[in-house]
Amino acid sequence: MLDIIILCGGRSAEHEVSFLSARSVVTHFDRTDRRVQVLGIRRDGSTFRPDQLKDAFGGDGLEGVEFPEADHWISYLLSARSESTVVFPVLHGPYGEDGTVQGLLELLDLPYVGSSVCGSAVGMNKIHAKALLQAAGLPTLPSIRVDRMGWDRARDVLDQVSNELKMPVFVKPANMGSSVGVSRCLDRQGLTKAIQLAFEFDDYVLVEQGIDAREIEVSVLGNEAPEVSIPGEIIPADEFYSYDAKYLNDASQLLIPAPLDESVGREVQRLGVAAYEVLQLEGMARIDFLLDRQSLEIWINEANTIPGFTRISMYPKLWEASGLPYSRLLERLVQLAVERHSRRSRLKTDRV
Repeated sequence: MLDIIILCGGRSAEHEVSFLSARSVVTHFDRTDRRVQVLGIRRDGSTFRPDQLKDAFGGDGLEGVEFPEADHWISYLLSARSESTVVFPVLHGPYGEDGTVQGLLELLDLPYVGSSVCGSAVGMNKIHAKALLQAAGLPTLPSIRVDRMGWDRARDVLDQVSNELKMPVFVKPANMGSSVGVSRCLDRQGLTKAIQLAFEFDDYVLVEQGIDAREIEVSVLGNEAPEVSIPGEIIPADEFYSYDAKYLNDASQLLIPAPLDESVGREVQRLGVAAYEVLQLEGMARIDFLLDRQSLEIWINEANTIPGFTRISMYPKLWEASGLPYSRLLERLVQLAVERHSRRSRLKTDRV
């Protein structure tokens, strides 16, 4: 019997989304031969009390799920270490998806679901991920990096955007998910406000060329030999797939499979696996694309190393449509975590 410890909540603007994902994961785990425990992390990094966490989860489908008492979630992980323990971080955004928690779990010598420290950190950082993808010859849209020191020379930044990109542009915090802090800009005034908003969430900002595009996604699964799902398409309720369009507005549509020519679908799948390998991702990731409506050019938008697992999330839906139901997907992710931990445990730690 494996002990599955699910981490949720966290210190990011995606705190609430994490609870939605974690509840869905919990209800889909086969608990006949699994002990499933849930630890909740507050916004300040402390630990939710069991009664508070139960209230946050609420509803049916939680029979047999444990919400352990813990002075602190880190000390609980330390005390819970065993050969049968696997951690499933369902933590979206900074302090969960960016390599920080993964580094802690490596130090504790605990197997965990998802990418390693390097893959998580690079996958989360849109600027570094784009640089690696470009170096590998993979297609990404033109963009400009802005940091806080550079923004002190705001006029220079605005002039650079005007000279190198065309409106509209998208402004994104470098380390954030769920489209938090993302803006679509049509003019210089809007660009200034958008960059200031993005700096509320990160010290680094990406200004990226906007295009008239369809939003296509694939799910990738695996360690050394990743597999890819069929592509899906998002028809956002807003002008782009914003936070509200993802979680608050039921008018957004998910088209599975995406209505694509066969050759385009195969190329999206190929690029999805290529991006996964270039960024050194493991376990799972959702790779997002922009498909130019006019030229049909395919652009890699970003990688999500802990994708959403809510009832409307694309990652599990794409795998289900590809023949891998939600519960079996979770078992496969746990298996991949154990396999990687076993492989890395055999690496030498001395020179003899």
